[in-house]
Amino acid sequence: MKLSRIETAVRVVLAFNEAFNRHDVPQMMQLMSEDCTFENSAPAPDGTLYAGKEAVTQFWQEFFRASPQAHIEVEDIFGLGYHCVMRWRYDWVDLAGEKGHVRGVDIYQIKNGLISEKLSYVKG
Repeated sequence: MKLSRIETAVRVVLAFNEAFNRHDVPQMMQLMSEDCTFENSAPAPDGTLYAGKEAVTQFWQEFFRASPQAHIEVEDIFGLGYHCVMRWRYDWVDLAGEKGHVRGVDIYQIKNGLISEKLSYVKG
């Protein structure tokens, strides 16, 4: 049975999130295209744009070094054509041992079965 575009998009994003929660940057990047872009939620209001697999890989490596307990809980996910929207809760523990969290939304674009764009938005 062939998967629809929507099913493919949702599965790719869920696999990306599973790799994120394992802090498995190589697996995350296998799910992103060579020409991928990632727009981080920080700094407000527009976030930083990372373009290309090398820049996005470097971002994630540094991110997990700085946040070794990072975890994303999927609250909702749906696909629409070549896009997927995921509502999430991001939990962490800071250097002082204090727990924190923030909630937000990512909008993904999928091309040829890979994530080509990830736009992150956060509440607050």
